[in-house]
Order: sequence, then C-alpha cells, then structure tokens
Amino acid sequence: MSKHGKTKGFSFADCDMDRKLPKDEDYDTSLAELQHKLVEIEQAYLGSDHSAVIVFEGWDAAGKGGAIRRISNVLDPRGFKVWPIAAPTPEELKRHYLSRFWQRLPAKGEIAVFDRSWYGRVLVERVEGFAPPADWKRSYREIEEFERLLVDSGTRVVKIFLAIDREEQLQRFVKRMDDPLKRWKLSVDDFRNRGKWDAYVEAAEEMIDKTSTKAAPWNVVASNSKKYSRVTALGHIVEQLSEGLDLTPKPLPPNVREAAEEAIANEKGD
Repeated sequence: MSKHGKTKGFSFADCDMDRKLPKDEDYDTSLAELQHKLVEIEQAYLGSDHSAVIVFEGWDAAGKGGAIRRISNVLDPRGFKVWPIAAPTPEELKRHYLSRFWQRLPAKGEIAVFDRSWYGRVLVERVEGFAPPADWKRSYREIEEFERLLVDSGTRVVKIFLAIDREEQLQRFVKRMDDPLKRWKLSVDDFRNRGKWDAYVEAAEEMIDKTSTKAAPWNVVASNSKKYSRVTALGHIVEQLSEGLDLTPKPLPPNVREAAEEAIANEKGD
C-alpha cells in the first residue's frame, strides 16, 4: 500500500494473514524496544506543539485491545488517553456524526488512541443499514477532509487495521466463550455478524481504497499471529509518530539541579 497517494484496488485476499515474526526475532525483545521508543515519543510530545491520533480498526477479535494495552501499559496517562468507541448515544445522534470525535481529540502535547472510530460510519453503519447510502457515501469525503484538517494543524494521524481470516476469528470467539475472564467481550452480535462477513470485507476494502492518503495512510496488519500483529502495529506507530522528531531526552532544568544541590548540602549539614 503506497504512502504517497490513495490505494488502488486493495483486497484482503492479497494479504498473507498467517505472517509470523522471523525466527531470529525475539518477540519480548522487539516489544520492549518498541515500548521504550513510545515512552521517548511521549516525552518528546509533552510540552510541545505536537499531538497524535492513533486509530485502531479491524475485525472483531483481531487483537485491537491487546495491541492498545501494550501501548497504554508504558505511557503516562497525563499525556495519553484511550477512547473506546461504542454506538452513539441518543443525544449524539442529534448532531453530526463527527461531533463526538472532535470532542475527544488530543490537545497539543498529547496522544490519543481511538479503539474504533469515525470509520464506523462506512463500516458497521453502512453494513447494518444505520446510515442511508447517501450519508455513508458522502462520509468518505468528510473523513478525508477531517483528517486533513488534523494533519494541517500539526496532529499526526496513524491508522491501523488489524485483519484476521474468518476461521481464526471463530477460534478466538470459542476461546473467549470458554474463558470466564474474557466472556464479557462476546455478544450475540459477534456471531450474527459473521453472516455478513462478505459485506464487511467489501465495506472495509472500499474504505481503505477511498481514505488511505499521503497524509493519513492505512496500515493493514495481518493478525492471525498475535505476536506478529502487535510488533508490526507498534512498529508502524513508532515510525510514523517519530518521523522527523528529536527523541533526545530533555535536559534537566538548571533551577531543578540547583535546588537539588542546595537540598543535598543542607541535609549533609544537618
């Protein structure tokens, strides 16, 4: 998928969903290195004019939550926020569908993750008939313009789509059903929606075609292997958030060092 313009004719059929990490790459080591880079990035953003939006989309059970946890586990919540997006409330339905996302955008110096996003307009709302065709077809242009506004104002937009095949999804659903600590993630709709698999694939392929731009490209990650998926997704995030950014740790302010030296001298004197 090109980062220099819109994609043409994207198809999930062209993706090798079973991709794995190279045999000579250690998952734990790679993950730790990426998490360390994320900490450096957040520190570089704090107090600066930089901000970032990370969008996670993908099939149910594809691993969005797991990838997001590997980010939130190491970042300071004072400069980082995760927004889990569910169906709009009755009050939100009275306004333009982008309104609730504007309210959740990060301030300067902050990073925000959207666990699902405004792309629900051209995915679930399209497939389930919650938005009429005239509305979701218009949304491609609205979304592109929305993201262009963000990028032009200094907000980096990283978009990750986690993809698994239909068989892998069913296996993960069954595992969740048998796990008392993960059953809460399942609903009747998860199984019902499998009957619309082809419609969701068609909607997602068109979404990627129409909204992957130079300013905000889609990163589609084959996710049958959770380890490969997490390392690859975090790799895209680190690469795009750090591009052109000085990650050198900020020096200690002189007044802090002076205060520390004075306090140490006083304590020694006591």
